[in-house]
Amino acid sequence: MAEVEEAALLLPKSSPVASEKYQRSAPSEVSTDQTSFLAAKAINNTHQPSEDSIMVFPHGGIVEVTEGYHHGYQAAGSHHSMLLSDRSFVENTTSNMQTLMHLLKGNIGTGILALPLAIKNAGLWMGFFSLLAIGVIAVHCMHMLIKCSHILSKRTTRLELDYADVIEISFKTGPQRLKKFAKAGRFAVNAFLIFTQFGFCCVYIVFVATNVQAVVEQFYTELPSLFLFEVMVTVALLPYVCVRNLQMLAPFSAFANILTVTGLIITFQYIVQDLPDTSTRPAFSNINELPLFFGTAIFAVEGISLVLPLENKMRSPQDFGGWFGVLNLGLVITICLYAAVGFYGYLQFGEDVKASITLSLPTDSWWYLSVKLMLALAIFISYNVQFYVPIKILWPNLQHRFHNRIIRRYGEFIFRIVLVLVTFGFAAAIPHLDLLISLIGAFLSTSLALILPAIIEIVTLSAEDEHLPWYIVVKNILIFLLGLVGCFTGTYSAIKDIVNSF
Repeated sequence: MAEVEEAALLLPKSSPVASEKYQRSAPSEVSTDQTSFLAAKAINNTHQPSEDSIMVFPHGGIVEVTEGYHHGYQAAGSHHSMLLSDRSFVENTTSNMQTLMHLLKGNIGTGILALPLAIKNAGLWMGFFSLLAIGVIAVHCMHMLIKCSHILSKRTTRLELDYADVIEISFKTGPQRLKKFAKAGRFAVNAFLIFTQFGFCCVYIVFVATNVQAVVEQFYTELPSLFLFEVMVTVALLPYVCVRNLQMLAPFSAFANILTVTGLIITFQYIVQDLPDTSTRPAFSNINELPLFFGTAIFAVEGISLVLPLENKMRSPQDFGGWFGVLNLGLVITICLYAAVGFYGYLQFGEDVKASITLSLPTDSWWYLSVKLMLALAIFISYNVQFYVPIKILWPNLQHRFHNRIIRRYGEFIFRIVLVLVTFGFAAAIPHLDLLISLIGAFLSTSLALILPAIIEIVTLSAEDEHLPWYIVVKNILIFLLGLVGCFTGTYSAIKDIVNSF
């Protein structure tokens, strides 16, 4: 299958080679779905031809490619909805269960461990219900992005779109006056993705260093500063990030998943024991602390950058969305887990809750000290996975600028090491885990999770032959304003507290 796809050619029907092939070749014996997929895939990888073309396969078969809807191109006789709903003929696709596991793994990280402190900043009941509300809105925005991706995919007959593709194509095919912003939209999404991933890496360094320090201080009275622990973590990361093949990291990633699940189970069984009455905790805290709650909450629930890559890799992508789809199942599990850890964590520890719930666990038992080490190791392993995304965006754009063969071959290692040192610099400059999480959540995650999806849906449905109901406009304006207010107030509050901490 892969060999056929790589060898297939798309030729203008008027060209001599194509004309001869068209007249002499018998119809392709490749199945309809497979041929359609290959034709559409080839079109996706070309600069849309200005005339009707044919798809030439290595075994002599052909398939016509004709001008399609909205100036796109589609394989003759194929149905785009069929291609979206059945990719059983495509290699390396994932089952529903595999996609669910990837979704859960991508959403459950350091954010969940900071939620008890976030609930404290809002108040027990205010924080609990606000977290559920933010989760529901974030999931709705994910569905908005998926819906727009499907509309734009049909509009351009491209089978796979990522977040940056969606915003660029929505502006390109939307109202005339907005087309000039298409490239700026792509740049903005990629910039937010890069900085968000780097932000996660900064949080990971602080988290690992803080938890390792908390274990070591139980055995040594003269303890090195947190800065030295961050240096040690960074030194350990330098050779680790030079592993470029994610397949080599797969066993370690699986091990990290086991550590995370085990650590969360041990943590949860502790925080639900001997709980005080809910009346002992304030239902509403202080309005001045709400922006910090918002930043941490949106940091935890922002998983929108995962949804399109996961759907694009599914064997049955029609099972991803919908009321009972993989996305809703995964996010319901995730948000319920978030709400439970945040609610019971704050109820258990009250005003003594710390930036990570692991730091609030008892220090007189190896059972709970091991949780700190387990989650620290799991987060350390996850660093390279988070690091992979910005590298894949940045390095190809830099590599072609170098003509020296040695630099082109080995320069990526130097680039990776430099970026690790940059994340270390930010982690060392802001060693406060809770404030760093809130800052990244408010400033970066809010844009990806709330603001941009609201803009994309309005622009996509404003195109010719589309219908934009008034209630969609009102809803998206409210989501946009929520994101904007949360972004500004959360960023301001986090920066103010960071400055005051020095």
